[in-house]
Amino acid sequence: MSIPSPTSSAFEVGPLTIHYYALCILLGITAAVLLSRSRYKARGGNPDEINELAAYAIPAGIIGGRLYHVITSPEAYFGTDGRIGDAFKIWEGGMGIWGAVALGTLLIWLLTRTKKYSLTFLEIADVVAPGLLIAQAIGRFGNWFNIELFGRPTTLPWGLEVPVDFRPAGFESFATFHPTFLYEALWSIAGALLLLRFASLQKWLGEKSGQVFLAYISIYCLGRLWIEMLRIDQAHHVWGIRLNVWVALVLLIISATLVAKRRRSPEETPL
Repeated sequence: MSIPSPTSSAFEVGPLTIHYYALCILLGITAAVLLSRSRYKARGGNPDEINELAAYAIPAGIIGGRLYHVITSPEAYFGTDGRIGDAFKIWEGGMGIWGAVALGTLLIWLLTRTKKYSLTFLEIADVVAPGLLIAQAIGRFGNWFNIELFGRPTTLPWGLEVPVDFRPAGFESFATFHPTFLYEALWSIAGALLLLRFASLQKWLGEKSGQVFLAYISIYCLGRLWIEMLRIDQAHHVWGIRLNVWVALVLLIISATLVAKRRRSPEETPL
């Protein structure tokens, strides 16, 4: 009943090596763009503008995600046994969603400040929010192909089989681990469906632009909190707790507070 680990993380096409991790990222991006185009058009915007925004935001997101990972895991690249050149090997895994969303969002904000688009920045943020969750869900399967970022040992029937060579020090005797990549993928898909389908949630959030994007942050961070606490991969700790747990907690509090505050406000309050 357990989930097997892939026997390969890449395949060859002539002289090229195609990594499944990269394919998962590209597939997630494609799904997010297609969904965002449909939602943008439904809001009265020109869907081709999504392509233009994506052409800038996607590279920024990849750079931001990699920068966050490298900065928060410096030993692997700048430590005693680290290799600086490995910081550029994105296909080997290591993307921080916080950095990806932050830099991608910043670039879109800058673009909307310099050029006129069909929708405002906050309206665009609401449009793309569900697609971001879908992209994150698909991208997480790249971690499965790389056999990384799994959780604590478990005997549950859906435990992930991890080969001995991939087990962290101290866990060599355990065969199956929590498939945290799958937990996060399912949580993200559920969150996307919630934002897309539940009219009651839309009504509760209110009609103010930016509420859906804030709800996206809250939903993702809520799930990331408990999923992150299951993981056993090497990570920085602050006061004995993984750094990403603190980041998720802070962002959850900020986004949920803003949602509640803006929902109660009779006027369109800025973020």
